Amino acid sequence: MRAPFRGVVLPLAAVPDPVFAGEMVGPGLALRPEPGVHVVCAPVAGVVASLFPHACAISAPGDRTVVLHLGIDTVGLKGVGFETIVAVGDVVDTGAVLLRWDTAPTLAAGLSTVSPVVALQAEAGIRLVAEPDDVVAPGDLLLTWA
Repeated sequence: MRAPFRGVVLPLAAVPDPVFAGEMVGPGLALRPEPGVHVVCAPVAGVVASLFPHACAISAPGDRTVVLHLGIDTVGLKGVGFETIVAVGDVVDTGAVLLRWDTAPTLAAGLSTVSPVVALQAEAGIRLVAEPDDVVAPGDLLLTWA
């Protein structure tokens, strides 16, 4: 799984949401972007399984799914600051542009921009490649399924 945008790597335990921090959705990590406009790219190749302005899931080969959630509690922004580029059912390559995110409305609302990147169907576990506090660029390797 690759980095969807530039950011600082954080462990999921640092996500200010108990569902993500407790790995109830699944294992993974989080990214904290710098303020600004970010082009958000597909972390894996697959099919866009679900899409909201602030989140998406991509079904990848091998019965694996990646969930990307941009910020915490950003559903309440009702799409402000987000522009979707793809649609549910689209086939995407790793690195394809999924959406654009202007973090200004997120920050103005007092919300966290910390963004979980989670691997579903990871019963066998994952192997983190990126370490906490690493700064990653779009396309940098974050983790692999075990």
